Amino acid sequence: MAAPIARWLGRAFDVQEDEAGAVIAGFALFFLLFAGYFMLRPVRETMGIAGGVRNLQWLFTGTFVATLAVMPLFGWIAGRVRRRRILYWVYGFFTANLLLFALAFALWPGDPWIARAFYIWLSVFNLVAISVGWSVLVDVFTTAQAKRLFALMAAGASLGGLAGPLAGVFLVGVLGHSGLVLVAALLLLASTVAARHLHRWRDARPLDDASDLQRQRPLGGSPLAGATDVFRSPYLLGIAVFVVLLASVTTFLYFEQARLVEARFPDPTDQTRVFGIIDTVVQALAILSQLFITGRVARTLGVGALLVAVPVVVAAGFLWLAFAPTFAVLAVVMVVRRAGEYAFVRPGREMLYTVVPAEAKYKAKNFNDTVVYRGADAVSGWVKAGIDMVAQQPAVAMVLGTVIALAWSANGAWLARAQRRLAS
Repeated sequence: MAAPIARWLGRAFDVQEDEAGAVIAGFALFFLLFAGYFMLRPVRETMGIAGGVRNLQWLFTGTFVATLAVMPLFGWIAGRVRRRRILYWVYGFFTANLLLFALAFALWPGDPWIARAFYIWLSVFNLVAISVGWSVLVDVFTTAQAKRLFALMAAGASLGGLAGPLAGVFLVGVLGHSGLVLVAALLLLASTVAARHLHRWRDARPLDDASDLQRQRPLGGSPLAGATDVFRSPYLLGIAVFVVLLASVTTFLYFEQARLVEARFPDPTDQTRVFGIIDTVVQALAILSQLFITGRVARTLGVGALLVAVPVVVAAGFLWLAFAPTFAVLAVVMVVRRAGEYAFVRPGREMLYTVVPAEAKYKAKNFNDTVVYRGADAVSGWVKAGIDMVAQQPAVAMVLGTVIALAWSANGAWLARAQRRLAS
């Protein structure tokens, strides 16, 4: 059974025979992680609107503060446990959190403060857990392997993002919110098994004795080393700028989505259904792109094409929204932006880390993916709210979004050139 699958992967996706097991494990890691997250995401979005669209910037600020609180804990774990065990510790911590939320939802259903805490917690969990999962892949695979394989494994995230909302729709009536959280906890635990297979695969094929020995040791260093590494390295700082611009574009569109959905669909049930439909379309498009387009683009055109194409398209989408601020236009732009991020931007962004030292693959990467991302979320959220309050015209924010998206594409082009220099 395994041999035919390996041969099929080789013919269809340029996967070498001895890489097939690792690709399947990476695919499973992301499928399980994203299925659990996307099962809970539509509920989070509805909770955000229930608190008032005008208050979203407060939830974003709370998320940033919570992220700052989590970072020293992550840095302490990353510095003191063996590198290959970082994911187990982090996912174990989050599983315990999920069990507590399941108990809280069962004992105090409908409590607004638990709802707000869950919104913030899921926003922190999303970035940290996904960042650590990608750190394992960046640690295990070489740059050449990443260009061929990352998009295929990322398709597991899109398939999980497609299966999660559908499972949530069918299970929420039977299990309730508490039951959904328990299912998500089980899926998160199962993803650690897939990560274990990835490490075992690399153990059997060490790149060299030194790198294999380093993977058995703790990273060491300060809990805040991720931040200091970013500010000391122009390359890592460039990735931080990329993340800031990405998060700013995302936040502008997210706030516009919340405003238009609230106006068009006042019923919370309809809102959850709309968010679920958007998620389904996004993941379906992302899967097709990841399976049949992304890897070929990365091999033939390089990382730069993955990092530049989507920002340019999003800039055009912002201009479209400035002239036609309707829900239908917003839905198209959101689907293209999110599907493009999953299929092109995220794999390209992760490939940037294949040329940095081991400590940066976990600490600096996690700092960029969480603190920098959520900080940009919070700041851009207040900027968007301020523009809407002063200008009273959504088109002003959309024009600013166009400028940000163009700067995002220019930064992506610079990073691609820097990555090529470091790789050579």
